[in-house]
Amino acid sequence: MILQALVGYYERKPELPREGYELKAIPFVIELEPDGRVLQVVDTRQAENCKMIARSFLVPQGVKKSVNVAANVLWGNAEYVLALPDTKKLAERQAKGKEADYRARLLDMHHAFAAEIRCLPNPVQADAGVAAVLQFLEGFSSDQIEAWGEAGQEIRQSNPNLTFRLRGDVDLVCQRPAVVAALSGTPSLGELTRCLVTGEADEVERLHPSITGVRDAQSSGASLVSFNLDAFASFAKQQGHNAPVGKRAVFAYTTALKHLLRRDSPQKLQIGDATTVFWADAETPFENEFAFFFDEPHKDAPDPDRGTRAVAALFEAAKQGVSPVLDEQTRFFVLGLAPNAARIAIRFWHVGTVAQMAERIVRHFRDLEMVWVPDKTQKETGFLSITRLLKAIAAQEKIENVPPNLGGEVMRAILEGTPYPETLLHGAIRRIRAGELVSYPRAAILKACLNRTRNSSEEKIKMSLDPSNTHPGYRLGRLFAVLERIQEEAAGGHGKINATIRDRFYGAASGTPATVFPLLMRLKNHHLGKIENVGRRRNLESLLGEIINGLPPRFEPHLTLDGQGRFAVGYYQQRVHPSTYGKQGD
Repeated sequence: MILQALVGYYERKPELPREGYELKAIPFVIELEPDGRVLQVVDTRQAENCKMIARSFLVPQGVKKSVNVAANVLWGNAEYVLALPDTKKLAERQAKGKEADYRARLLDMHHAFAAEIRCLPNPVQADAGVAAVLQFLEGFSSDQIEAWGEAGQEIRQSNPNLTFRLRGDVDLVCQRPAVVAALSGTPSLGELTRCLVTGEADEVERLHPSITGVRDAQSSGASLVSFNLDAFASFAKQQGHNAPVGKRAVFAYTTALKHLLRRDSPQKLQIGDATTVFWADAETPFENEFAFFFDEPHKDAPDPDRGTRAVAALFEAAKQGVSPVLDEQTRFFVLGLAPNAARIAIRFWHVGTVAQMAERIVRHFRDLEMVWVPDKTQKETGFLSITRLLKAIAAQEKIENVPPNLGGEVMRAILEGTPYPETLLHGAIRRIRAGELVSYPRAAILKACLNRTRNSSEEKIKMSLDPSNTHPGYRLGRLFAVLERIQEEAAGGHGKINATIRDRFYGAASGTPATVFPLLMRLKNHHLGKIENVGRRRNLESLLGEIINGLPPRFEPHLTLDGQGRFAVGYYQQRVHPSTYGKQGD
């Protein structure tokens, strides 16, 4: 199903490379005279965010490499094109006493590069551009690189990809009509088999190309489909013959996936450890908007509020009953990919209509809705991306401390409309009990998780303070917030006291209320006596009475995890409510 959807995406995108070609970053282009002499070496890189980024060109599809010598047609790294050693590899071989073997291998790589060109049909070799490359290779020596200036030094140091262009041409040599005609649409030469993806007769692709662009996967690429161990094979079949996929389908799905995973792709976002791509089976604006609902805005983004506006527009579409909420015809695909050694693991895969996706995204943000008071000290904004939710439950709020599967589980819950994973609820409670703030994201997480629980008898939590909510955990959280505020005002206001009752007693108060609240209620009388403003003191006493009237005669001996979550939400909502401060945001 995944490969079929990717092939369908490729077929509806005529701008993607056609069979036999792929887009590849090429830092340096060697421009040749017709007789093979080097006119200049063009550096295609440009500075972006303090990095030098190479321009991508349409080049013949690269071959699958491991430890074998296998050259691409008319492009490759400096080892293949110029027989130049990679400085890191050379140092490693010298340390192991194997420099001679490495230099011999370099010659084999260079000869393989030239041999690939000489294997082209004679009319192609006679093309002016290809002939110039062959003459260059015949007369090349590494001494010539010194005349290439800074570009030559960079090529020696970094082993970049290289290709060729004939003087006066706009296109590369590998893009000249004769070369394209020879490499595109090559007829099948092997045995024809029914392709599992397209259902058509085609030659089976033995090795599927590696996929690049998945975060933390191997930089050279990793396999989505492979059978590289005997345990994966059956009936003595080798490699791709265990699940026969035709060459055309393999090219289509890998090209489509590489396009979705390309750098700065608008159809890619990071969710925990899963690099996530998404697409539709027909043109829809939802493809370009989907990332804004979940992605964390970059700190230097020109429009950091884009996500907030995208969610607001989706809410309005749901209210008005207009697109995308009405699009029940277009299917939408979401694929999460995670690194796994030399392979790519499928973290999650979800298929639904655009209308279903829109409806469930709206529900997700409605579940997260929580009263929010801007706080400059916390640097929070109202929009909660998945990254912010995951950081909120991680130690030190570092994304690397998030459990590896949690991002995918949260995304699955959103897209399928199922309860959020319990790990999310437990993580938020654990961070709060560890002494961290009951912050806006954590309170929103707890509300969303508790309201989606399958226990329909529990009272739903509202987005702001709910005086009618009689759940003991919620009431005790409200009571704890007011007691803390009384202590602060007795000391002269918020920030005038080193450690509040929250710092000392929150864990016990939310877990075993009966052991702490009697003491806190006695301390409350002492603190109230220090508040000089009589009107304010009466207001706080009245608020305490309203909360206590809704509690059982005895404090709860212990609260379940559900109750502790409601305790935290009640505490947060009471803390940010004007009645607690006397005025908003004091």
